[in-house]
Amino acid sequence: MFKVLERLFHDKIATEEIKLTGSERYRGRLKGCPSASCLKECAGVCPVGAFQVNDAGDDCSINYSKCLFCGRCVEKAMSMGDVALHHTIDDVMPFIAGEGADITADVLKQKLGRSLHVRHLDAGSCNGCDFEMGALSGPMYDLARYGVHFVASPRHADLLMVTGVVTRNLEQALRMTYEAMPEPRLVMACGACAAGGSTYGESYAIVGAADKVVPVDICVPGCPPRPSAMIAGLLAAADMLKERM
Repeated sequence: MFKVLERLFHDKIATEEIKLTGSERYRGRLKGCPSASCLKECAGVCPVGAFQVNDAGDDCSINYSKCLFCGRCVEKAMSMGDVALHHTIDDVMPFIAGEGADITADVLKQKLGRSLHVRHLDAGSCNGCDFEMGALSGPMYDLARYGVHFVASPRHADLLMVTGVVTRNLEQALRMTYEAMPEPRLVMACGACAAGGSTYGESYAIVGAADKVVPVDICVPGCPPRPSAMIAGLLAAADMLKERM
């Protein structure tokens, strides 16, 4: 027993601090804007319409709820000799859906005084977001140290975490899960499918983004989002819950 304790105190802590930047090859937040001659071409290659050009045709913006970070807009601009638009290695932070305000990295600094119970619902995903969610409970990210836990029943949950574009077959399940949650309740749309709903386009089998079925409080962009971005969104949700109670 003493040898086990000695080993635990001697070894380094496996859990690392959450980093909001990726590797050098990571496609994060877009920076810059191509010249006016490239804007329409960049918007034309975006598969989900996330690259938006203003009415004057001289400026651009990125709708991160829809963005897949595929890099086609950057590649198109580079092929036309314009290097103004490029990916950074910074995470695209979650944002509050109603206010449209970005969630800052300050939410990661506070570890105590939070408690949040989360019910996850796959509304029709490719399992990319769900795979990244699996890392949250591992020693690398250790979500439990922040007081956030996943539960099996929506009746025990404070927040509903939705992944995937909402399909017709799961529309009722999403609505019933939300209605089963006690007040105050929050909804997080995790990933480009749940947040933007444009990944698979429109068809008879697809409803679209989660906010078409239930009210969404927080959106986490990405396809899929990194675990660190998910944690930032969950901690912001815990703070929102504390304010509403």
